[in-house]
Amino acid sequence: MDQTLGYLRETLSNYTDDHSGGKNIYRKLMEGQYSSEGEFVRQLDQKEIIFLNKMLPKEIKYAKEEKDEKRAHELNEVFELLF
Repeated sequence: MDQTLGYLRETLSNYTDDHSGGKNIYRKLMEGQYSSEGEFVRQLDQKEIIFLNKMLPKEIKYAKEEKDEKRAHELNEVFELLF
């Protein structure tokens, strides 16, 4: 699995209990064989994109606050592809 998608998977694991879309995205990520974050993002529907657009900025901010620049960078890679 692509390293960026690994960070995304780990982050999404915190959102699998709610019904806002995190569980579906996590499942899609676990079941798919994506070679890159671009390939994964192209498979998302509009509802999933909206969910990630809301969730990722919070997670990127948190990673920066925790001085985890690598995680912040990798999550930002996905966030930029959503546009």
